[in-house]
Amino acid sequence: MKKTAGAFIRFVVCGGGIGLASSGALLLAAGRMNFAVANAIVTVLSTLAATELHHRITFRGAAGGGWAGWRVHSKSALTLLAAYAFTTAAVLGLDQAHPHPGALLTQAVYLAASGLAGIARFVALRLLVFTPRAAEPEQPRLSRDGVTVAA
Repeated sequence: MKKTAGAFIRFVVCGGGIGLASSGALLLAAGRMNFAVANAIVTVLSTLAATELHHRITFRGAAGGGWAGWRVHSKSALTLLAAYAFTTAAVLGLDQAHPHPGALLTQAVYLAASGLAGIARFVALRLLVFTPRAAEPEQPRLSRDGVTVAA
C-alpha cells in the first residue's frame, strides 16, 4: 500500500508539473498560431513528456528500463483520450442539465471530473500500462562443484 501511495504522489507531482508547464507553453504558443493547432501540439508534446516521466519516476521503469517505447506511449495516450472524453462529457452533461451554468459551477464540475479521471488514469496506468515485466527464470550458475572435466 505504501508503494502505491508513493507512486500516486509521484503521479500527481509529475502530471501536475507537466500540466503547469504545458499551460504556460500554450499561452505562449497561442499568441503566435491558431489556438486549436497550438493546443494539439502542446497536448502531444506534454503527453509524450508525461509518459516518459511516469515511466522513469512514477512507476520507476516497471515496463522496462530506458525509454518508454511506443507500446507504452500508445497505451498511455489511450488512457489520456478516455480521460479527455470523460471530462468533456461531464461538462457537456452539465450544459444539458443546467442550460446556463455559471463559470464557478462549470469549473467545479470540470475539476471534479478531472480528479475522478486522474484517479482512474492512475489505476489504468499502474495495472495496464506500466506493469512490471515478468522476471525471466534465473539460469543456474555454474560453480566448481557443478563442472565436470572430461579428459
